[in-house]
Amino acid sequence: MPPKPKTSGDKNLKSKSPAEFFLDNKGIAGFENAGKSLYTTLREFIENSLDSAESIGVLPDVDIAVEEVTLDEYETKIGLKTHVRKDNALYADFETDKERAKRVKDEARKVAADAKAVDALAKAKEKGGKGSKGGGLNRNAGVDGSKAKLGAKSFFRITVKDNGKGMQHDDIPNMLGKVLSGTKYGVRQTRGKFGLGSKMALIWSKQTTGLPIEILSAQPKQKFCSRYVLDIDIERNEPNVHSVDKTPNDEEWHGAELSVIIEGNWTAYRNKVLSYLRQLAIVTPYAQFHFKYVSAGSVNRGNVDAMFRRRTLVMPSPPTTTKHHPSAANEDQLLIKTLLSQTREKTLLGFLNKEFTSIGKDHASRLVKELGKGFDPTMSPKDVSETQATRIQQLLSYARFTDPSGDCLSPAGEYNLRLGIMKELAPDWIASFVGGALACGGHPLIVEACVSLGGKDVKAGHNVFRFANRIPLLFEAGSDVVTRCVQRLNWSSYKIDKNNDKIGIFVSIVSTKIPFKGTSKEYIGDDNVEIAEAVDRAIRACATQLKGKIVRAQAAKERRARKKVLSRYIPDCARAIAAMLTQSALAEEPPSKRAKLFGDPAGGGNGGKLWRVDPVWEKELLGKVKSGTVTLATLTRKLEEHVEKIDSEQALEYSMANKEGLCETTHLMPIGSHHKFSTVVRHQTCAFQLLASAATGPHAL
Repeated sequence: MPPKPKTSGDKNLKSKSPAEFFLDNKGIAGFENAGKSLYTTLREFIENSLDSAESIGVLPDVDIAVEEVTLDEYETKIGLKTHVRKDNALYADFETDKERAKRVKDEARKVAADAKAVDALAKAKEKGGKGSKGGGLNRNAGVDGSKAKLGAKSFFRITVKDNGKGMQHDDIPNMLGKVLSGTKYGVRQTRGKFGLGSKMALIWSKQTTGLPIEILSAQPKQKFCSRYVLDIDIERNEPNVHSVDKTPNDEEWHGAELSVIIEGNWTAYRNKVLSYLRQLAIVTPYAQFHFKYVSAGSVNRGNVDAMFRRRTLVMPSPPTTTKHHPSAANEDQLLIKTLLSQTREKTLLGFLNKEFTSIGKDHASRLVKELGKGFDPTMSPKDVSETQATRIQQLLSYARFTDPSGDCLSPAGEYNLRLGIMKELAPDWIASFVGGALACGGHPLIVEACVSLGGKDVKAGHNVFRFANRIPLLFEAGSDVVTRCVQRLNWSSYKIDKNNDKIGIFVSIVSTKIPFKGTSKEYIGDDNVEIAEAVDRAIRACATQLKGKIVRAQAAKERRARKKVLSRYIPDCARAIAAMLTQSALAEEPPSKRAKLFGDPAGGGNGGKLWRVDPVWEKELLGKVKSGTVTLATLTRKLEEHVEKIDSEQALEYSMANKEGLCETTHLMPIGSHHKFSTVVRHQTCAFQLLASAATGPHAL
């Protein structure tokens, strides 16, 4: 028998599908444990719903339900019947006689110690003392000390329903059952980017429960609803469809409803989920969220039913697809070669002008000339060699370009951001700022910020709220660029006490590519200089606005205190003046003549030191006193008016000297033809058309 031929290569050399890779490394996508996986699943489904509704210009309505699934229900779904144990010693929660005796002995010792502590506490009270240190009760006593069930799991059914554009019937399997497939690739602002989130939820479901996902979807004006039940073939990274059906869409509904059963931990991540929804309501006040948690069993203890209502009808303009900024060539060495192979432009000049932003025709001509020998404006991009492509990449990396316009982005906007903060936190003061668009890694980026003081459910000190592409970021706050900028800022220079004031810092960053640290979209690193400077500039601008408001408030407080002090002496001054005028009116000569007659200009008395008095005015005043026209009440009113006048004049003088308080930024909600208006009120500098009423229905104010 001839010898077997030797095979070349390493036998251990293997390859994995994307689904297998993320199954083994699910922590990088936010699925490191049961609690975090429940939170991430909710987050991914909700963000997909928002993107879907916004893409067709519909105000989002999202219903979220988390229902606890009992063990019996779960076993029924996977086809298992309740098993009666035959050999208890096989199970981890089995307690041997020796372990039981030790547990009983420990419990008896704890009970005796607690009884002794109670006696010592009672004796101390009789003596009037406070009791000895450490004499408290053992609060763990009386609890069943038997071993709890090891490996006990909790299962939850997560259902998210929206009113978005839905999914095409034939695309549903690949959109939800194939890792790294999706519709959000390209140079465009989206909440998701990797084609991973909802697929990871399905992978987690298959790993922990073995159950598929259920999908119901319908597109606008579609006569049927698509129903799918599917999971993922992990090894092949392909969708595994269990069932598919089309049902009549009689209600003309459009959107998507996803339902999946996963292992989770609601208790540990309850606050995170509710905090996420609250912050999402801040950054998207035009959306409405109805969240419901239902615990297992007949007892409703712990159930949650929360409605985050819509507060505005103004939705940001949707983002649009754009081209790369030329500075992206410095970040991606393969970008030029990729674009040259994919472009439809016929000339090199057209390639530079059409495939990049911030390059006009004249600028493109100058760039071609700068490229040097071997380059021609009319040459085809397909004829560019690899060496020439490297030269183009080198030139674009070092050349100077203007920042992108930012028109392709969809920031939350000052109006929506301020409205969401006022709705959820009700702060005393708020300031906002939106920076201009800048290029970050070749992608347009806008930073908008708000800083608030006071409010409900806000603790003293810094309260940082971070958003990226209108997504709340709840984890890894200490490493985030926003937190680092807040910590570096000298708040006392803005008359803000960072330890005692309730400071809310809200920073929203939008871009076609957010430089997250990791695929789980947890935080933005502080190592990016452009973003750090933009965030610092935005927070400082808000703090400067608040400083002006604080200074004006302090000045107003001082004026009120001064006015209060002056008003305290008005009654006494009025009585003294009234008594003096009454005596002067009854005297034979007016006070001015008596002062001149008895005053001694050489020294002593009041001679030469009195103000000059108009005899006509003096005679008229004394006549009014005699006739009763000028009384104590008249003098009191005049003094009050004088104090008020002086206070207003000093306030105006202060504002003019400090150039503050003369103007105030006002944010008005845009209106449309559905509103009714009153007549136009005209002034020398402007004209007002006040809102009379609004139409009933969805546009009512």
